[in-house]
Amino acid sequence: MSIAGFRRCQGTAVYSHLMTKDVIHISEAEATSDFAALMARVRAGAKVIIEDGARPVAVLHAAEPARRTISECIALAKAHEEETGKAPVLDADFAEDVEDVEEILSHRKPWNPPAWE
Repeated sequence: MSIAGFRRCQGTAVYSHLMTKDVIHISEAEATSDFAALMARVRAGAKVIIEDGARPVAVLHAAEPARRTISECIALAKAHEEETGKAPVLDADFAEDVEDVEEILSHRKPWNPPAWE
């Protein structure tokens, strides 16, 4: 079975596009055969369940949830608008939260801790 989205189902390898990002079930032997590719899938957001037969032995997942930067979000919004012709619309609560954060950040001062003697 290949790591790229296959899953065992009653002894048969079954491919699903939905599983390529979500959960990958593989054997220990498959995990060790191309660990670098396996880690790349985990970094991309996949959860990998390593199994001994039908028994789960280990679960690999990213240490922190994948997060997008503001620049990535803006690029995705622009791409969405180009593809669909519709600009994303922010809800009022989110816009207010962004304004609040901007207000807080504009008044921030550097922290100068006292020198230890």
